[in-house]
Amino acid sequence: MKSEYEKIFPKEKQDLKISINKDTLPIKNRIEHFGATIAGLQELILYGLKGICAYVDHAMILGYEDEEIFDSIQETLYFLSKESNNLDELFSYALKCGQINLKVMELLDKAHTETYKHPEAVKVRTTPVKGKAIVVSGHDLKDLEELLKQTQNLNINIYTHGEMLPAHAYPELNKYKHLKGHYGTAWQNQIKEFNEFPGAILMTTNCIQEPKGYSERIFTKGVVGYKEVTHIENMDYKKLIDCALACKGFEEDAEEKYITTGFGRNEVLKHAEKIISAVKAGKIRHFFLVGGCDGAKLGRNYYTDLAKAIPKDCIILTLACGKFRFNNLEFGDIDGIPRLLDLGQCNDAYSAVKIVLALAEAFNTDVNNLPLSLILSWYEQKAVSILLSLLYLDIKNIRLGPSLPAFITTEVLEVLVNKFQIKAITTPEKDLQEILG
Repeated sequence: MKSEYEKIFPKEKQDLKISINKDTLPIKNRIEHFGATIAGLQELILYGLKGICAYVDHAMILGYEDEEIFDSIQETLYFLSKESNNLDELFSYALKCGQINLKVMELLDKAHTETYKHPEAVKVRTTPVKGKAIVVSGHDLKDLEELLKQTQNLNINIYTHGEMLPAHAYPELNKYKHLKGHYGTAWQNQIKEFNEFPGAILMTTNCIQEPKGYSERIFTKGVVGYKEVTHIENMDYKKLIDCALACKGFEEDAEEKYITTGFGRNEVLKHAEKIISAVKAGKIRHFFLVGGCDGAKLGRNYYTDLAKAIPKDCIILTLACGKFRFNNLEFGDIDGIPRLLDLGQCNDAYSAVKIVLALAEAFNTDVNNLPLSLILSWYEQKAVSILLSLLYLDIKNIRLGPSLPAFITTEVLEVLVNKFQIKAITTPEKDLQEILG
């Protein structure tokens, strides 16, 4: 069995580590060495690779690997180890990252659906019930599954948080009766929400913040960790469970409230004929894909205001933590088709791609001629890798916000605008007028 290092750096190329480390110096040093545009494109590729590797890790946890993907990552790293000043070549490798990421997302989708079955639309309770409690945040479904197994018959209720919401849609996870509901919203609100949570907290993968006021109740797992926080190894949740039993838990049931998730590609495409008929009959005017990585920066309320302003004859597709800006609102339906379709985690971007491609095929056109607009928020490397996949698929007119990455220089932006007509968000009113006008 190859080690993780050997998968990325086979024996004959392990000397690359030195040159790669040299060329991935802090961005300021590389700006001085290469100039801002070259350094910016290098950053674009590096962020794309980081996002790809995050998705690879999720798939590997479930036992799914692909040697061709490892080879492609290695090839791209090898390219970065050379001092290329060719803008076209750098941009070509950025799109290659998009191609690699598409394969990785397909592999991760296979890992999730073969392990837990295809997501199904489900109403998820968002208010607590009386009893001892553990909340699970992050992204990793395997960690949640093992916790559910170890807490059966212990009278501990399990809640999801943040990007773990879509776990409720997987039949092999939803079958656990003590998976009670979803608590809180997106990752950037965790300090307030975790302080108010009267139980133990499990943080998987990334998106942890400094645990102010609850460090003795939070536990980390996998690649995420924090100083003075207990880290769980080998799926042994005994300390986490003991903590939950020692906490007071929720002392009474709250008023019942629900949100709906689980509109993966299989669930949406079950209703493809109905959706297509509604479009042809003029009942559905336009589709908006609104979502992405969220953060606390001012200006992100744009996505809430946009979702509220989208006309009632339009469908909103959403995914990733950006949906928490508006997924608690009531959007109604169009002939029984929910106007808000939650496709899942950022890890489920493959579902969004498959839905969009299927719609294009059904209407005998390409994606760019569909009544579809992509309005995305970005925050970190996974968002960059997904954006590169969309560009690899030649999807144009993507609106991106709330601000562009710092490494996108004027010259790089000019290429993106000229080749893909990528746009920055402005105001909901102006963007909707331009899209629907």
